[in-house]
Amino acid sequence: MINRFFLALTLLTYSVISPIQAQTLDRIVAVVEDDVILERELNTEVAVITNKLRGNNVAMPPEFVLRKQVLERMIVDKLQRQLAARSGIQVSDEMLRNSVADIASRNNLSVENFKRELASQGMDYKAFEDNLRNEIIINQLRGREISSRIKVTDAEVNHYLETQSNASPSNTQYHLGHILISVPSGASASTIQKAKETADRVVTDLRSGKDFKETAIGVSDDDNALKGGDLGWRSLGQIPTLFTDLVPTLRQGDISDPIRSPSGFHIIKMMETEGFAQHMVTKTKVRHILIKTNELIDDAEAQKRLQTLKDRIQDGDDFATLARSHSDDKGSAINGGSLDWVSPGALVPPFEEAMNKLSINQISNPVQTQFGWHLIQVLGRENQDNSDQFRKDKIRDEIRKRKIEEETELWLRRLRDEAYVEIDSDRL
Repeated sequence: MINRFFLALTLLTYSVISPIQAQTLDRIVAVVEDDVILERELNTEVAVITNKLRGNNVAMPPEFVLRKQVLERMIVDKLQRQLAARSGIQVSDEMLRNSVADIASRNNLSVENFKRELASQGMDYKAFEDNLRNEIIINQLRGREISSRIKVTDAEVNHYLETQSNASPSNTQYHLGHILISVPSGASASTIQKAKETADRVVTDLRSGKDFKETAIGVSDDDNALKGGDLGWRSLGQIPTLFTDLVPTLRQGDISDPIRSPSGFHIIKMMETEGFAQHMVTKTKVRHILIKTNELIDDAEAQKRLQTLKDRIQDGDDFATLARSHSDDKGSAINGGSLDWVSPGALVPPFEEAMNKLSINQISNPVQTQFGWHLIQVLGRENQDNSDQFRKDKIRDEIRKRKIEEETELWLRRLRDEAYVEIDSDRL
């Protein structure tokens, strides 16, 4: 481990060496616990963010403001990576390759074509991999520290249905902007008052017509600052509880008064609102026969057995009878292989993809999943209004996301406040 005193001394030394010597050194811009952030790293990240902002036609804040925001985000990221390393969280090369393949697939590209696409956009693939690895590590850390502890009960879902949905139409979606003027934990009364005055001034400027995104980039201490404070579209259940009573009262373009929380003072802007339509799903009535592979039955043998069963069914044997006597899925075998009516997403992707290609009463060729090999038959399909269940599932997911977001904000603030950080302000 690097000695903090040595790092601080090094930081001071860099500020007094001659210009000629400085040109040959990679200067330290911040000491973060037992690690450092170099000026080269900061410059690179600022360039990336600058390109993104310009690509999104966001007005650029003064350079020193942008550099401060970017450095603060880098500090928080480094603190999370340090905690992950101490906790033994790692990302294997195989996991990284699988994540890259998944991203490429979602963009309808092979991995090689995805690499070429990155290169055509001037992005270094090694840098992309490093960023992706760090993102996976941080997500795993947050999952362990925060997400795994978040629970949503049926009572909470029902309470939402009984209360919040009465305050605002259940199908309303809100597009929100957010600015946070943070207050350190244990701050003095004068520090809190100063933050309150800053928040009041920001509200006055915004209501006078100052650009919200530009202001958020310049002054907000929230994670979304470099996105112009854009929180995206959310239903009432996804909005932090601190704002749920306020948001339905705002009209498009309204700026809230500063809202106090343990993290500081929040400012909300109502960008847009809209509703969403009735939710219909296509349910499929399906049954199957499963043959599992083992030391005696390999893939070829499992396929051969299923093909024999398919031939027997097509010659007149009963599917359900064969499922009861041959299927390794004992839970469905007792019911003749029936999985009953299933909704989209209820089954593993290879099974569902094969099922969706079948016409009514058609029997598939052998299909492989992680559970083994399947013979699939579709017995029926119907469109159903799934709005009530969809709404409950969505509310449960929204409450969970809201809890995670609120806890993450407090957790990051504690992590930052309790850390040893020394910044060379001359490099900003």
